[in-house]
Amino acid sequence: MNREFDFSERDFRRVCQLIYQRAGIALADSKRDMVYSRLSRRLRTLGLRSFQAYLDQLESNGGDEWEAFTNALTTNLTSFFRESHHFDILLQHLSERRGRGQLRIWCAAASTGEEPWSLAITACEAFGSMTPPVEILASDIDTQVLATGERGVYPLERIKGLNTARVKSFFQRGTGPQEGMCRVRNDVRPLIRFFQLNLLSPSYALKGPFDAIFCRNVMIYFDKPTQRGVLERMTPLLAPDGLLFAGHSESFLHAADLVRPCGRTVYCRADAPK
Repeated sequence: MNREFDFSERDFRRVCQLIYQRAGIALADSKRDMVYSRLSRRLRTLGLRSFQAYLDQLESNGGDEWEAFTNALTTNLTSFFRESHHFDILLQHLSERRGRGQLRIWCAAASTGEEPWSLAITACEAFGSMTPPVEILASDIDTQVLATGERGVYPLERIKGLNTARVKSFFQRGTGPQEGMCRVRNDVRPLIRFFQLNLLSPSYALKGPFDAIFCRNVMIYFDKPTQRGVLERMTPLLAPDGLLFAGHSESFLHAADLVRPCGRTVYCRADAPK
């Protein structure tokens, strides 16, 4: 295959090693073309002609380029109320905690914001109020997607699967230059705080406990030792009766001493009362 930039097997292995060290992402051999496509944009921006030159520059004096490198290789597939059964469980979980004061939720892989905004909507519905006693922290390693999430502005097709009542209550349709777009209503915005966090950090600048933690569809990019390390840091932040929500293809059975299943891809602390 003729490529615009030199991209050797050694280059691919270097990329795999660097993104694993930086973000814990374990890239499969099948991701070569994806790596080439996404990082080629960085080479063009920087005026470089080969991946070797790019990786040499990254390792010798990466600076802000480390952030661009990580952002380029992070997958951000998400949607509003994805895996909808989790939000039904959360609705009940929050409803049962009425009267406990402020409740706290951590969305640990917020991506472009659809998931934390879905959490905010669920909180409003659980309490029948646009100002429920709920605080939502939304983190991600990718600064670009966090900016999108914080703006809360999306193409209308992103909300076409939501029922009419939800759309009317929680979104505003754009007009004029914003035709075809929608934005999350201002009433809901104070519920969420967006911030950058790398799940591979040796410690998290977060204070528990959280009544619920959503860490969905990110662990699939980590190998088992990395998953365990994340769970070792995350589980102590979960309230004794809190819930940890995982993605539909994720399983934490290898960490049975930390968490145990208590629903469909829902976990609680291993020491939680049965």
